Amino acid sequence: MCDTFVATPDSTSSGKMIFGKNSDREPNEPQCLVRFPEKIYKESIQRLTFIDVPSSKKSREILISRPLHIWGAEMGANSKGVVIGNEAIFTKIRIEKKNDGLTGMDLLRLGLERSDTAAEAKDLIIEYLERFGQDACGGYSNRNFFYHNSFIIADPKEAYVLETADRYWAWKKIKGFYAISNGLTLGSDYDGLHSHAIDFARAKGWLKKGQTFSFKDAFSDSLFTSFSKCKVRREIVTGGGKFFGSKLGVSEAMQILRLEGKEKGSVPLTISQGGFPSKSIGFSPVRSGMGSVCLHAGGPFSPNQTTSSFVAELDTNPINSQFWATGCSIPSLSIFIPFSIPGKTFLEGDIIQPGTNPDSSLWWNHEILYRLCLKNYDKAVSVFNAELKEKQEKYIRKVEYTLNLSRNLSLDPITKEAAEEADKLYRKWRTQVLELAVSDGLLPNFWSSPLYNLSWAIWNRKARINSRVLKGTDLPYEPAYL
Repeated sequence: MCDTFVATPDSTSSGKMIFGKNSDREPNEPQCLVRFPEKIYKESIQRLTFIDVPSSKKSREILISRPLHIWGAEMGANSKGVVIGNEAIFTKIRIEKKNDGLTGMDLLRLGLERSDTAAEAKDLIIEYLERFGQDACGGYSNRNFFYHNSFIIADPKEAYVLETADRYWAWKKIKGFYAISNGLTLGSDYDGLHSHAIDFARAKGWLKKGQTFSFKDAFSDSLFTSFSKCKVRREIVTGGGKFFGSKLGVSEAMQILRLEGKEKGSVPLTISQGGFPSKSIGFSPVRSGMGSVCLHAGGPFSPNQTTSSFVAELDTNPINSQFWATGCSIPSLSIFIPFSIPGKTFLEGDIIQPGTNPDSSLWWNHEILYRLCLKNYDKAVSVFNAELKEKQEKYIRKVEYTLNLSRNLSLDPITKEAAEEADKLYRKWRTQVLELAVSDGLLPNFWSSPLYNLSWAIWNRKARINSRVLKGTDLPYEPAYL
């Protein structure tokens, strides 16, 4: 489950395109935040997650956040200023589950690697969608998790929402603020539509005679869409966009992604430099559910959590764009690290990429901190929350100063500084909250939340996380950024 939004230049504080996404996946599923430089391909075939596709002559430089077992990406950007985020969509069209198609993440990465504009990326995704389909497992431990996809695609000038049902699609050009979650949003207000979508829906009995065609009404699966609580989260994100209005910028985008709480307006928003909303009184991951934008896993009815987050502000000169990524879970407890594209940081050999079990990567370093906080969330978070806000504000100011100081100045030095400091801070905060957790068990009182405790006990066991790991005894200390 995920949440993605975009605000076009006419509706932001800087007059630039703003993009944001929370990627919500399984709690034990690390994401790799990595940069791939421009590449010339000699091979005629390119292997993706499950299938081969024709390769292109050249790929653009990209910065992506991808699940460790997937070729594609949950979100990312390229050196031309194109950004894309996808959402899992549940439709009435049956998936054969043969793994002979492309994941939505594969389509996303292809769009970034092979496109110079948002319009080109949209058209390329449609081309590959129609050609190869979406029969591809998107799950991690759940190998029965298949779904269709929607996308927000943007560049410095234009933004689009593209929604799909199998090989059928509809798209709309966006003006203003627009958010998508895990449900179709386009009714009859699309700008482009698959030529056979209406005939197919009518043949299936999903469009009655005399009825106006609506893409979402015709194709949406109501049961799974309702279970995902996408309507609740989309209302919260859209409410954030309305609250900030023309004052929306990078900091405010971060604030929206950090919202904790399952009811619209349950977490107050403020204009704040560090991108942190006011904390909801008494908020606990135990009672969070699937309606929280900053999603916390909590059991069989809320099995996912935010495992990576991404924000972008796009300038017409791509070198002056700014990209921010956590590279870890739970943005309300994470530092967004700044990036520029093109750049030289976070190349594959420069950063420890997370594995299936705890290691020295940035992702697992932070994940151990988060799991130490679960015993007493409010009290644990209060130990380091002030310093977290202070550090985020520092890097927002540094980026603003650097970009205002000189055009065409890379953010690479700030990226390296922020990544190294975040890595050290997560280790420091782990030590500070350790006594609150391990001294009296790792989770809240069992009888007050048995399903929550049982689920986290299973997740921890599968990831080989025990008290020795949480104390750092069984983890090698080496910096995540080499």
